[in-house]
Amino acid sequence: MKITYYGHSCFAVEIKGKTILFDPFITPNELAKDIDIESIKPDFILISHGHSDHIADAVRIAKNSGATVVSNYEITEWLNKQGVSNVHPMNIGGHWFFEFGKVKCVVAVHSSTLPDGSYGGNPMGFLLETDEGNLYYAGDTALTYDMKLIGDYKQIDVAFLPIGNNFTMGIDNAIIAADFIKCEKIIGMHYDTFGYIKIDHKEATEKFNVAGKELTLMKIGESKSL
Repeated sequence: MKITYYGHSCFAVEIKGKTILFDPFITPNELAKDIDIESIKPDFILISHGHSDHIADAVRIAKNSGATVVSNYEITEWLNKQGVSNVHPMNIGGHWFFEFGKVKCVVAVHSSTLPDGSYGGNPMGFLLETDEGNLYYAGDTALTYDMKLIGDYKQIDVAFLPIGNNFTMGIDNAIIAADFIKCEKIIGMHYDTFGYIKIDHKEATEKFNVAGKELTLMKIGESKSL
C-alpha cells in the first residue's frame, strides 16, 4: 500500500494496482501550489462530503482521468450535473466490493453543503478492507462513539484522522478516536491549511507518543509505503 499526500485531507492510496484519491482539494490550496493535478490519474475518487475544501478539484480530475467517483447519493447526483457520469452512489452503513477491496461508508459528525450552496447529503467516512491492509479515512468529523464499533469489529492498520480542531476534532480527541478504533498508526489530516486549523507539530507528535500511538504528519507531495 503506497500513500501520497496532496495537502489538507487529500491523499492517493495505491492498492492492488489501483489508485484511490480521497477528497481532492489541491489547486485552491496555496500550500499545494507545486502539485500538478494534471498528473493525478486515479482509478477511483472517494469524496467524504460536499465542502469545497474536499471536492474543489473532483470534477476536473474525474473528467481528466475517467475515475469512478464514490460518494453519497446527493453528491453523485450533483456531479452528474457537472458532467461527471462515472459515479457510484453510496450511503452510511452500506458497503460495496470494488476491484481493490471492500468500501464501507461510516458515520462522520460534521456538515455538508456543495460549492454552489446546494444540499450535500450526510457527511461520512470510509472503511477500506483490502488484501494489502485495512484503512479508515474518517473525513471531517468530531469524536464519536460510533468509532468504537469500528475498533470492536475490524482490524485497522492505518487511520487518517483530522487533527486541526475548530472545524473537526483536534489532537486530544483524535487520540481518543485512535483508542476507539484500536489503531496505532495514525496519519494526520485537515490541519495547517487555514489559520483556524494551524497546529504545533511537535506538541501533536509528542502527545500521540505519550499515548502509545504513532502520528505521521506527511509533507505535501511525499509518498510512503506501508
